[in-house]
Amino acid sequence: MDIMELVERSKDTATVNRVFGEPIRHGDVLVIPVARVGQGGGGGQGRSKGPREARAGEAAAPEPESEGSGGGFGFGAAPMGVFVVKDGEVTWRPAVNVNQIVLGGQVVAVVLLLTVRAVLKKWRRRH
Repeated sequence: MDIMELVERSKDTATVNRVFGEPIRHGDVLVIPVARVGQGGGGGQGRSKGPREARAGEAAAPEPESEGSGGGFGFGAAPMGVFVVKDGEVTWRPAVNVNQIVLGGQVVAVVLLLTVRAVLKKWRRRH
């Protein structure tokens, strides 16, 4: 795949439909899902320096010394929430990531325990 084909494919994935999903109607309520979308891309290059010098123990006709590097494309999406349209009013309902909340609580608990431990150590040394 050449670099221009990679760029064209990345343009196809970067559309508004990736962020706002298809609206869902249920009775008089319209729900529009929203996601956070990110993408990235890269390129590559290569070069040849011409024939390299023969090293000790190698044949007299060495192959050309060359280098190369490549790239790629990445895409990610995460749900953010929904817009709810009801009776002409629009409200935002965020998606709740329970795993992130639990991880945050664990980090706070560890910091709290380490702080209490340090305070108790200093208190014991003074008394």
